[in-house]
Amino acid sequence: MAVGVLALQVLRRLGVKGVEIRKPEQLQNVNSLIIPGGESTTMAKLAQLHNLFPALREFVKMGKPVWGTCAGLIFLANNALGQKTGGQKLVGGLDCTIHRNFFGSQIQSFEAELSVPELAAKEGGPESFRGVFIRAPAIINVGPDVKVLADYPVPSDKVVNSAVAGGSIEEKNGSDKKVIVAVRQGNLLATAFHPELTADSRWHSYFLKMGNETGEGTLSSIGIRETEDLRGIQAPTNDLPIFLS
Repeated sequence: MAVGVLALQVLRRLGVKGVEIRKPEQLQNVNSLIIPGGESTTMAKLAQLHNLFPALREFVKMGKPVWGTCAGLIFLANNALGQKTGGQKLVGGLDCTIHRNFFGSQIQSFEAELSVPELAAKEGGPESFRGVFIRAPAIINVGPDVKVLADYPVPSDKVVNSAVAGGSIEEKNGSDKKVIVAVRQGNLLATAFHPELTADSRWHSYFLKMGNETGEGTLSSIGIRETEDLRGIQAPTNDLPIFLS
């Protein structure tokens, strides 16, 4: 699965059991859900094959905490741009529009320091977080009930045309624009980057505490939506190239 051992190790450090979710009925046994990264089109096809969409949508509507990272963010969005021919099904619930491959292909993956004042206020530590972006999406616009937790500046001449067509991108410092890369809306948390690939567990801790805020109580078990097998992959120790094109 896409978070594989990496995400489960983080959860174990925080005293929480991670449960792999492959079937709709397994969602009944967990109080929250992480939808990890992967190839979103393939994930959607598998979810449709196993009839997971109705159960996932009901899980979201019940108000249980759900966190989508990278492809998981795409799954949670109400609207998606840049999809492959024929599109793909979405779970929805998160009032935003995303661009599926805003930052480009796999070789344009990168790391960047993100300003995260809300995370620092809740979890302590520095007001920055090292975001790992792997063929990452970006959030183009959000509804009034969505709280922006992090954004990332993009040179104005590098903005994807279809993304601009999908909604407004905020101006920053005159020559740059910024796209949103982390949000929260009620019981939904979404990040365009991969916190599980760093040693910083503050996003995971933040998500676990959402259970108390949404009435789910202390989260003792979390469902991990299985996508693909990445067991054995270790967190990267070297920086990836910064996105420039």
